[in-house]
Amino acid sequence: MLKVGIILGSTRPGRTGEVVAQWVRDLAVKRGDAEYEIVDLLDYDLGNLDEPEHPSTGNYRHEHTRRWSAKIASLDAFVIVTPEYNNSYPGALKNALDFLYTEWTNKAAGFVGYGVDGAPRAISHLRHVLGLLSVATVSNQVGLSIHTDFVDGFNPADFHEDRLNAVLDQVNTWGSALRPLRG
Repeated sequence: MLKVGIILGSTRPGRTGEVVAQWVRDLAVKRGDAEYEIVDLLDYDLGNLDEPEHPSTGNYRHEHTRRWSAKIASLDAFVIVTPEYNNSYPGALKNALDFLYTEWTNKAAGFVGYGVDGAPRAISHLRHVLGLLSVATVSNQVGLSIHTDFVDGFNPADFHEDRLNAVLDQVNTWGSALRPLRG
């Protein structure tokens, strides 16, 4: 069965991403079409990139990098939950991407963004960087607005569930299609 990691891309204290990632996971597991798990960057304590060799070598000196490598290598596809900070995605997420190279290759990713207007610039920047890591990014995405979907707690509009299902459909299709390339 396909393994999909729901990457929680913010490590900020008081972050909103936890409730969003849980919403994604709860809706995803109801589908029964893949194994879904939340991958929280906080659990890996990556800090700033501190590996002396280029990630493409796979020669990791630090235990936190080896743990992060094993987790990403074990997954077939991703749904990245990201806020938009200053018109882009968080530095912690960029750092987490930069720690690895081959572990990302020939996998698929979709996006759930949140922010003032649904994080379109953060998602656009992620598409570019992930493309350079040979990750196929799907066209559908979910954009949650703090002005409408986070009033009195997290209450996403009903149409977001349909959009999330479209993202998951594409992530699962592409994740499965790319499996043979990963050997």
